[in-house]
Amino acid sequence: MINMKEILETIIANLVENKNEVQINERQEEQEIVFEVKVAEGDMGRVIGKQGKIAKSIRTVMKAVASKEKRKITVEFLDN
Repeated sequence: MINMKEILETIIANLVENKNEVQINERQEEQEIVFEVKVAEGDMGRVIGKQGKIAKSIRTVMKAVASKEKRKITVEFLDN
């Protein structure tokens, strides 16, 4: 079984400067898994990207991983 949280952590850690401030909370809801991502304030722009392109790409990759496991997933980026 694929550990989706580890994959997400790896992606985020490679984008940010403050790796120690990356927090990813996993929450199980009825039909899906929700990952809440928090990073340092200065790194939020790196994770979101221009016009949200990087965030959208992260969500696309994670949905592809989840579909392989026949699961639904949501990735939320939270402000501090």
